[in-house]
Amino acid sequence: MDSAGFFDKITLEIKRADGDDSWPLPSRGSEWASGLDLSAHVDEPVLIPKGEIRLIPTGWRVAIPPGYEGQLRPRSGVAFKRGLTVINSPGTIDSDYRGEIFLAMVNLGPVDQTVTRGERLAQLVISRVERPELVLKETLSDTPRGEGGFGSTGF
Repeated sequence: MDSAGFFDKITLEIKRADGDDSWPLPSRGSEWASGLDLSAHVDEPVLIPKGEIRLIPTGWRVAIPPGYEGQLRPRSGVAFKRGLTVINSPGTIDSDYRGEIFLAMVNLGPVDQTVTRGERLAQLVISRVERPELVLKETLSDTPRGEGGFGSTGF
């Protein structure tokens, strides 16, 4: 089945951050994958000690259309197998940001990890954003849950 009929068509302008023509475009791991894989654009290996955070450059700048955002999410295999994840997941790239995309990677695993050039670390998902009009009220509508917070609906 062709995926063309399932997805909205938008244009994502993309630019190499440093003009490195050899750096390959982000790509999807499969035809219906939601995200574009982002890789480490580092010249030397980067050590991420357990429990620590490092900013990893991706080598890309994007122009996300107004009404959309970029979401940076960890790749599940990297998170599961190595304990590396995006600390502010999902990280948000606003449509007016034009700088290089960096990944705030944290090592939650039991051992130090080293990131090398070209390793696919995260995904960029483009999502529609709603900008609601705020209406200040004295009371809000009631629901069965009410003000029940963390854990109030069970585990």
